[in-house]
Amino acid sequence: MEITSEKVGTILKMTVKGRLVVYCTEEFKNAMSDAIEANQHIVLNLAEMSYIDSSGLGALVFAQQKLSDKGGELKLAALQPKPRIVFDITKVYRIFEIFDNVDDAVESFKQQ
Repeated sequence: MEITSEKVGTILKMTVKGRLVVYCTEEFKNAMSDAIEANQHIVLNLAEMSYIDSSGLGALVFAQQKLSDKGGELKLAALQPKPRIVFDITKVYRIFEIFDNVDDAVESFKQQ
């Protein structure tokens, strides 16, 4: 798994590449914790995330809750078909705002 980030005004765009699975969730949580300390609006671009397991879902929920506790918001974008199946089966999509693409997610912050 690889995480890259780019600041767009007051919004942090983070891209997750590869598999978000049990052996890399600590790395993901650490990256998200660092990002949350400095940002209130985060968009996770999942276009290049090929797979997610239950530990990865837990890490996403952790990030969502931590950012929410700080008064911020996490939005997901470009969720691919295979990971989407996991979101659908677990119904975890109910706690995230998911957009078809990154631009729409970024724009949604600007309209608030």
